[in-house]
Amino acid sequence: MKITLTENKKKKPDFAKLGFGKYMSDHMLVMDYADGKWGEPEIVPYDTFKIDPATQILHYGQGLFEGLKAYKTADGKITLFRPRDNILRMNKGADRLCMPKLDVDKILSALYELVKTDADWIPTTEGTSLYIRPAMFCTDVFLGVKVGATYRFFIAVCPVGAYYANGLKPTKIFIEDFYVRSSIGGTGDIKCLGNYAASLIGQEKAHNLGCDQALWLDAADKKYIEEVGSMNIFFVIGDTVVTPALSGSILPGITRNSALQILRKDGYKAEERKISVDELLEAHRSGTLKEIFGTGTAAVISPVGEFIYKDKSYTVGDGSMGKITEYLYDKLTGIQTGKLKDEYNWVVNISK
Repeated sequence: MKITLTENKKKKPDFAKLGFGKYMSDHMLVMDYADGKWGEPEIVPYDTFKIDPATQILHYGQGLFEGLKAYKTADGKITLFRPRDNILRMNKGADRLCMPKLDVDKILSALYELVKTDADWIPTTEGTSLYIRPAMFCTDVFLGVKVGATYRFFIAVCPVGAYYANGLKPTKIFIEDFYVRSSIGGTGDIKCLGNYAASLIGQEKAHNLGCDQALWLDAADKKYIEEVGSMNIFFVIGDTVVTPALSGSILPGITRNSALQILRKDGYKAEERKISVDELLEAHRSGTLKEIFGTGTAAVISPVGEFIYKDKSYTVGDGSMGKITEYLYDKLTGIQTGKLKDEYNWVVNISK
């Protein structure tokens, strides 16, 4: 693989004050598709793309992305968490959007090389990581709706801290009951660009109410809970952990799947099923709603201390992080950072 190193390395930010998604590293990976095949991936200095105003991605949105993380362990090893699952999910998204699929092993090999090239951008402060953003978009120059013939795939990486500004302080969410994010048969189960554009209005409404995120309901009845814009959602009701079943409009989160595996292996009751807002409100009224938390690559495990529905606010438990939420956060981040044994073969060590 061709690697062109930058002659102008960037000044690194304070790794203790990163925020999320602000500082791009020195290099990126780029690969183009034309004439029915992918070219070879290259690592090049991080730079802007020059595209024609008529490029299809700007008009018709044929694009998708993924998100995963790399870590540097206490003994200096560079590790990634479940990277193959991200590329496999990207291929599922490519199928849905009529885009060319990736050679999983080739992309993983190139990704590992990129992370090693910018290894000095991996932060080691508690709660930090190197965020990895693979993305693909149509590069055809044509003002007409059609399946593209040319594409660009790239990977950018950046050091990140907590996704939410308050870190592990419980978040506040707003249940959106008018707009919808996705419907069954749509693109809600892939990381399609349009899903996130459609979710922005809910996010703005949430922020105007002093909330961190919007929680979306199903498109058909606006009755059943689906997911938060940036996370899958879980509820602890009585002694059972419940998360909405994957219906085709919910993203099959890799962190979601990891949380379910940990819970079940460690003896917790964990269900995937439909859960309505009415059931949630009844659980709150009866006192059986013990905890709410979200799962996602960016936030990992995020406690929810309060939610708003139809202008009424509901506190979850005593408003603090619950025991199961804290257990999951400690267990999952412990595995990711090498502090705990990986019993699931999720962690890939690229330092070998």
